This record gives sequence, C-alpha cells and structure tokens, in this order.
Amino acid sequence: MFVRLAHRTVRHRKLILVVTGLFVVLAGVLGGGVFDKLKSGGFEDPGAESTEAADLLEERFGAGDPDLVLLVTAPDGATVDDAPVAAAGTALTAELAATDGVLQAVSYWSVGSPPPLRSVGEDRALVLLRLAGDDEAIDAEVTELRDAYEGSHDGVEIAFGGGAAVFAEVGETVEGDLAKAEAIAVPITLLLLVVVFGSLVAGLLPLAVGVVAVMGTFLTLTVLTSFTDVSIFSINITTALGLGLAIDYSLFIVSRFREELRHGRTVEDAVVRTVDTAGRTVFFSALTVAVSLAALLVFPLYFLRSFAYAGIAVVVLAAVAAVVGLPALLAVLGTKVDSLSIRRNRGEAKDEADGMWHRIAIWVMRRPVGVATGVIVVLLILGAPFLGVAFGLPDDRVLPEGAAGRKVSELLRDEFASNEAASFGIVVEEMVAEDDIAAYAAVVSAIEGVARVDASTGSYVAGNEVLGPDAASARFEGDGASTWLSVVPAVEPVSPEGEALIKQIRELDAPSEVLVGGSSAQLVDSKDAIFGLAPVAGLWIAGSTFVL
Repeated sequence: MFVRLAHRTVRHRKLILVVTGLFVVLAGVLGGGVFDKLKSGGFEDPGAESTEAADLLEERFGAGDPDLVLLVTAPDGATVDDAPVAAAGTALTAELAATDGVLQAVSYWSVGSPPPLRSVGEDRALVLLRLAGDDEAIDAEVTELRDAYEGSHDGVEIAFGGGAAVFAEVGETVEGDLAKAEAIAVPITLLLLVVVFGSLVAGLLPLAVGVVAVMGTFLTLTVLTSFTDVSIFSINITTALGLGLAIDYSLFIVSRFREELRHGRTVEDAVVRTVDTAGRTVFFSALTVAVSLAALLVFPLYFLRSFAYAGIAVVVLAAVAAVVGLPALLAVLGTKVDSLSIRRNRGEAKDEADGMWHRIAIWVMRRPVGVATGVIVVLLILGAPFLGVAFGLPDDRVLPEGAAGRKVSELLRDEFASNEAASFGIVVEEMVAEDDIAAYAAVVSAIEGVARVDASTGSYVAGNEVLGPDAASARFEGDGASTWLSVVPAVEPVSPEGEALIKQIRELDAPSEVLVGGSSAQLVDSKDAIFGLAPVAGLWIAGSTFVL
C-alpha cells in the first residue's frame, strides 16, 4: 500500500503541492475566524444535578448565579451611601436593567442597601447582573457592557468581575498569549530546525507540515462549531501538538530521504523507500495517537471533548501532510533539500556505527537492567508531586496577576464580609409547608461553611432565623409549585472546603427532592463525571495502543 502511494505521490507531485497550497489558503480564509466561534466554558456535565438545578432556577424562577459582578467604587473620601454616589448607583442599575441582553440587574442601592453588598470600608458596592443567551452571546454582551461602563462613569469607578467577565478575559488572554508564543517560538524553532537538519531548506520543511496541520485544524474546528460547542482551549493543543508532530514526523521522513540519497538511490526511489519505511512508521504512530485521543470523547464535558476534536484533527492532518505532501515536495526538491547547508561533506554515506545515537543505543542494550531502573526512578521522582494534586475548575485565578477580572475577585474576597457573588441555589422541586422550608433552611444555615441562607420564609444564620420574609422574599415563589433557597457560602467555592460543603448539604434530609447548584456543586459533579469514566478511557487507550 505504501509503495503504491509513494509511486502515485511522485507521479502527481506537482498536483499534490498545488492542492495542498489551495487547501492551506482555503483553511486560512474559512478557519481564520475560529477564535470568535469558540467558547470559554464546557466544564459542567450536562446531565449533572448542578446543571439541572441551574436550568430549573432559570425556567421556574428566572433566577441563577450572577454572570457579571460590577464593583462600584466611590470617590476618595466618600462612601456608597453618600447622596451623589447613591444616585449614580441607582441610575446605573436602572440603566443596566433596561439594556437588551440583561435579564436581571440588582444592586446595593436597588434592594434596600443590604450590608452584604457593601464593602467593609463602605467605599465599594456591588451590582449583580444576569445575562441572556448562550456563552457566545454572553461574551459579546460582556464586551459591549465593558466598552460602555468600565472605568469612570458618573463620578464613580466601575470594574467588571464575575464568571462571564473572567472567562471573556480568559479567551482574550489565550488568543493574545498564543500570538506572543508563536512570535517567540517560531523563530527559535526555525533556528533549531536549521541546526538539526543542517540546511535552511530542510529546516523549513517541518514548518510547512505544521502550517498545513494547524490551519487545517482551525478549519475543522470552525466546521464543528456549527454542530456542537467547542472550547477555546482546543487552540492550545492545536498549536502545540501541530508544531510538535510536524517536527517529529518531518524528522522521520527527511532524515530517511537524505539517507537513501546518500546511499546512491535516485530521487524517485528514495521517495518510494522513504514512504514505505518512515512513512509507515508515521502512519501507525499517528493512528495510535488519534485513536487514543478519541478516548476523551467518552466524557460529557465539552471542554475535554474539544481536546479530542482538535487533537484527532491535527494528528491526522500532520500525518497526511508528512506522508503525502512532504514526499511530494521532496520529489520536487530532490538533492536541493540540502541547499543552503550549514554543514560540510554530507554527500557520502557514513557508517551508522560511527553515529552518536548508535553508540548510545549499544551502551543501553549492554546495561538494560541498570538503565531501566534509573529511568523508572527518575519517572517516579518526576511524578511524585501528582500525589498531592488538587483538582478544580478554572476561575479568576487562572488569569495573570493584575488582570482586571482577577483584581475584582480578590477585592471581593478581601474587602467584603459576605461572598454574595458566590451564592448558589437549592431547588426544592415540590412545594411543601412553610414550616418545613423554614426548618430545612435553618439546618442548612447551621452547616460549617454556610454564612447565610435566604428563603421564602426569611433569612437564617447559624441555625437561627435572623430576618423574617420581606419584599425580596417574593423571588423564591416562582410558579407556585416549587421553591428554592439561596445559600451564601463562607468558604471559597472552588476549593476542597466548597466540595465538602456541597456533600454535606446533599446528605441532609430534605422536605422534598432537592437539587443543589452553584460552582462548588459543579466542581463535585464534574469530578464525579471525569473520575467515573476515567477507567473506560484508560481501557480504551490501553487496548488501542496494544492492538496498534
């Protein structure tokens, strides 16, 4: 099969190169806008309890976790209760509530100035927004709101935080960092390739393969976004794996081709021999990697599935470019592959026994037990830190220090007595007696790690009712067939303490079937989904690697 492929590649080499060039151009035009179609979420299990809770909160009560947290800071020496600041905050809340794309806007000034929405120093207050639409629509709305309100506005300073702002900033950071990384990595990689391959022409060949693989994967991801959600983090694996495999596969192909030429074969025979040997190796290596990456498709989180989409596409395209496109280019270049060489005397074949790698291989084979033991010890040392790994979901802390979204979140942690922005809902699926709701809310509020519970029957702290029902309690009524509780945590949501809190709440005896939502519950459910299916993925990888 590989011999026939090689002969056809040589025979139609110019056509193959023309088609490859057109493909790259087409992929660049159609796939260049892939960044705008990718999403920054994908960390939740669509069938998990936390996801169902979020859906029910939206459908029955028009409630949910705030997407945006606007941190409003008063001028120096003023407080958020001063008349000018209060007027500006009230006007801002009303203006935001009337904005298309904003489902709900509540603030310190619009709900009676509750202390939890005001900083301890009384110079900052919060505006909480819920936005309409999917991740893409929310990202667009965040950009518009930031352009309109961020910075100085009506005498106050406004900063944007919350999940939507953080993930929008993550997307911008990934795209910007990718451009910087490429600007740094490509020249350095080219220099190293020229040194490794010994000539400028040969050193450029892996980059050509990498361009085909990366641009082709961008096109693939663009097409996939029409059918399913794809994570922005798929770009990372596309560029890293694309360039790495391009260098790896090209090294196999080019080195074998040059070796065959040095042994006196014609250009056509050298190409055929190269594809039949090195090309076969590349094919089965790529097949093994692609099939192994398919194991990620068993997970329900589209964040992980996106790695499979991008990984499989970039591996397949790199392999095709290396086994078909690169040999066609070598057939055209012939001996000119060594043009602009930085080495001398490459024309004669060398005795393989004189090579450094040959000597290393002989040394290793003479000491198999000692070398294997040493390698295992080194791997165990390198892997030891994994024993203390703590899994979590991305939040503001994935952003670099100084990023706007991270600064707002740090201020919320440091300057506010209550973590209102991290409050989460517990949906009681069937309406029960008020006494039962009150008793359940009191029990939840008594759990260590809970700062306050708000319900239709009032507010509860440390197992006791501290405030009876008021006008704000109407938000818990919904369709009249069910109700919900709002829990304000006293612990960091994305943390082991947050996970423990969710597990304690779920273990309580409830007056009816309840669904616990929020970021802590999402973390628990996501880990359950991943760890529950990890053995299946592991068996798939082990089986495919053994077979292939």
